[in-house]
Amino acid sequence: MKVDVLAFGAHPDDIELGASGTIVKLAKAGKKVGLVDLTSGEMGTRGNSDSRREEATEAAKVLGVLFRDQMDLGDARIENNVSNQNEVIQILRKYRPDVVLANTLSDRHIDHGKAARLVADSCFLSGLSKWESKDGGESQSPWRPQMILHYVQDHYHRPSLVVDITGEMHAKLLSIQTFKSQFFNPDSLEPETPISTLDFMEFIKCRAREMGRIIGATFGEGFICETPLNPMVIRTMFPV
Repeated sequence: MKVDVLAFGAHPDDIELGASGTIVKLAKAGKKVGLVDLTSGEMGTRGNSDSRREEATEAAKVLGVLFRDQMDLGDARIENNVSNQNEVIQILRKYRPDVVLANTLSDRHIDHGKAARLVADSCFLSGLSKWESKDGGESQSPWRPQMILHYVQDHYHRPSLVVDITGEMHAKLLSIQTFKSQFFNPDSLEPETPISTLDFMEFIKCRAREMGRIIGATFGEGFICETPLNPMVIRTMFPV
């Protein structure tokens, strides 16, 4: 299955926090979108692998994507090494995305930057014809995405691109709130964390307003691109 956009997150809920409004907008515009979590978030203070997997499945339904895969690269232990690169390359060559979304290159959680670098490097290596990979025992053809966008998450970064998500903000918040084990839940008896408070949900709204203000929209999501933005890809892929 070839997709238009493939979004990677170090943990379940990273994609929702950083890019869910854009993903909903893409899906509504008829784009084929898939999600990949690099870990199950098993090291998180709240919840566990099973609960987070269930929440991720429900969130994917809210976002309207075609699929959500989950890898096992080790929460809090993600490394940018050949073994992990090969696993990411297998996924890139399987789904052949034109645009890849990934964590930002520097953020509060150390996995975010590591995941960003792993995905970005794998996107380049995936285009090398002599890099061998297999899917189901069959050799895969090279594939290199046209553009990699890193979504702004916890730490502020000046974006290269802002997508207007005013019409998708409700769906963004709904997808985040699907992760009941992680975010504000007055019925939870688990320890409080920096992201489980009501204040954090307000921060999410304020960040979206901050990004939206850059482009004169009510709400927005910001992305960083290490290379020059491809205007043709932007016009084709991202609806106004």
